Amino acid sequence: MIKNILIAGVGGQGILFISNILGNAAIVQNLSVRASETHGMAQRGGSVVSHIRIGSARAPLIPHGEVDYLVALEPVEALRYLSYISKKCRALVSTFRIVPSAAQSGIGIYPPLEDILENLMRYAEVFPVDAYSLAKRAGNPLTGNTVMLGALSTMEDFPLRQDVLKEILLSQVSPETADINLRAFELGRIAVKK
Repeated sequence: MIKNILIAGVGGQGILFISNILGNAAIVQNLSVRASETHGMAQRGGSVVSHIRIGSARAPLIPHGEVDYLVALEPVEALRYLSYISKKCRALVSTFRIVPSAAQSGIGIYPPLEDILENLMRYAEVFPVDAYSLAKRAGNPLTGNTVMLGALSTMEDFPLRQDVLKEILLSQVSPETADINLRAFELGRIAVKK
């Protein structure tokens, strides 16, 4: 059995942070894991995607049509990877938009959030998460990635245990931000359980 997780967003959102936690949690649980990431641009704002494969996968990159869980920290980035999702995919989508400068200056058009979510719903079960607001409520708006990690941990058949994810999370953050990150994780869990 293989569980494929694709994490998408833009540089600076903590995609690789989530990937490291998932990979380390799989190792702690004695699960085979393969991972790979791609940086569209080596700066904040560029597209970043990470592939995590838990189970007996031979290659680190997820084939098109085989993503079980899509975690999009930016809505349009979810659309960018539609060809990767499977028919049984669960897509967690942060509703906080990061509009590229081209769209801000009128060169391009950023679609309305409702259109993005409606398009995704044709291909996957979609869970919108107001990660930015929840992160602010937790105590730091930069913990939106941790909110999304918490939301991911609630998904049906998700192979990584919540206690292990929290343990790895705490090992990756400073003691000063531990409580904030735990609150963000729990708020993410609550957000998709409603």
